[in-house]
Amino acid sequence: MNIETITKTLNSLDKSQINTAIQPNIFSIEQTSNLTVAAALVKTLENLGVRYAFGLFGGGITPFIASLEQSSIEVLQFRHETGAVFAAIESYFASGHPVVVFSTTGPGITNALTGLFAARWEGAKIIFVSPSTSANQRGRWAFQETSQYTMSNTGIFTSGTLFHYATTVESSSEFPEIARRLALGVGKLGGFVAHVSIPRTIQTSLLTTPLPHVNFSPTLVTVGEDAISKCLQLLCEAPFAIWVGFGARDAALEIFQLAERTGAAVMSSPRGKGIFPEDHPQFVGVTGFGGQSSVLRYMQEQRPLRVLVLGTKLGEFTSFWNPVMVPSGGFVHVDIDPEVPGTAYPCAETFSVQSDIGAFVRSILKYFPEISRPSTMLALPHAERQVIKPHVEDQVRPEFLMDAIQRVIVENSDAIIITEAGNSFAWGTNMLRFAAPGRYRVSTGFGSMGHAGTGILGAALVRNRKAVAILGDGAMLMNNEISTAVKHKIPVVWVVLNDGRYNMCDQGMNMEGFHGIDAEIPSPDFVMIARAMGGDGIRVNKESDVEAALEKALTLSIPFVVDVIIDPTRPAPIGSRIDSLIFQ
Repeated sequence: MNIETITKTLNSLDKSQINTAIQPNIFSIEQTSNLTVAAALVKTLENLGVRYAFGLFGGGITPFIASLEQSSIEVLQFRHETGAVFAAIESYFASGHPVVVFSTTGPGITNALTGLFAARWEGAKIIFVSPSTSANQRGRWAFQETSQYTMSNTGIFTSGTLFHYATTVESSSEFPEIARRLALGVGKLGGFVAHVSIPRTIQTSLLTTPLPHVNFSPTLVTVGEDAISKCLQLLCEAPFAIWVGFGARDAALEIFQLAERTGAAVMSSPRGKGIFPEDHPQFVGVTGFGGQSSVLRYMQEQRPLRVLVLGTKLGEFTSFWNPVMVPSGGFVHVDIDPEVPGTAYPCAETFSVQSDIGAFVRSILKYFPEISRPSTMLALPHAERQVIKPHVEDQVRPEFLMDAIQRVIVENSDAIIITEAGNSFAWGTNMLRFAAPGRYRVSTGFGSMGHAGTGILGAALVRNRKAVAILGDGAMLMNNEISTAVKHKIPVVWVVLNDGRYNMCDQGMNMEGFHGIDAEIPSPDFVMIARAMGGDGIRVNKESDVEAALEKALTLSIPFVVDVIIDPTRPAPIGSRIDSLIFQ
């Protein structure tokens, strides 16, 4: 892929998702007579750029929902709060706009927690709005009582490790400060997960103070010339490599230019797939879970003096903290979070740079105006793509299915693909190849089952085009939101690796030497389930039928399940994960 193609691809993306956090956020709300706190919160959310609200309502949150329904924000009722948050996460990453999630009291809040933890780990911008029990009812066994008497206040209703900002609104006079803090959080670089808990009596109370006029332009975190000079000194001493992560997704063009001009080898984290074209001759492969052996071969046989790390924490599923990945001269690690560099490899020499990735790369590109790669370059190892011919056996090999997905969906459509935690993640990350950013998503942090199966609704909704979840039968049974997709006519495709078991657990336990543990699941007919909910699908038993089934799924506009009967004996590429567990 050449630079013109990269530029064209980036230009085709929704511009609102590019560097959204560094654009000025300017809003003001005129004081309106008889404006309730619920209505004021909705107006604030509108002006913060919120387009969608996902959740499941109940009596406690009704006034807020009624105000949402009268606004420009589109409201989608889900079947489970966790699925709503997963969809909100993927909606944010597909659009760059913050998303609201709502629930009712008690279990509505606790049901959302798994998704909210994922949002924090993934770096999404999510504003969670929930009710709490009104003050005069607390401690009196109110239905689904949500108060300090029944639920811990630590973590759920306070700022900390889960929420960047959390508060319970006890008076309408607090609202101007709450609006200000939400605006500051949405405008900052990186993720922002907030929780605004409002008792029903406060939702319906009238606003007694004017809302503030907020006008600010967040400061872009950039690096000084001294740090740039030091980076150039370190990188120019010898050939270096670039390790690209999800945090560099908005700097794809700049990274492409830097690699082309310097001849640097490039590798990516699983979440960073596609930021640098995987078909480029300088791309050596994906690291970590489901990654490719070509990366380790490169680091062992052609180890660079230094590695420039851009936008990845180098956490377990990106690196497995493998010492082979440490270059002899150490890392130059760039991240907007100053606590990230040096954490994954505390014993490795690391030159830390706090900066926005795009701003940093643009700064050093000025010193490489022309191609300056060495005249003699070693041939780099690559993850070779094998031709997989169909077999006549009844069950489908997962590697054959991935090869068909590559040909039919990746190369011949613009669909977004999300892979689920488990073997689906491993197969997709290892075998699928992307030549442009923004088309592949996976959760490598919290790694919840159900994330892809429900998150895919958010991605498809905001892009208004096909989106495909690749997931196992266990995840599909846990959380799928087919009914929600049918109601709102969201063009989602679920490709289910139906092998009748939690196969990553089954294979992993056997690889560790733990045998005889029951991981089997009675194999359901997901096509019948989809049709019962108003969708459609097709069951695939033979490899000769795979391609036609995928093509049909892309053609139809209704939510569609491709239920693929998978050979459970094929070993998934999870060996690095098992080795890491054994080492621990």
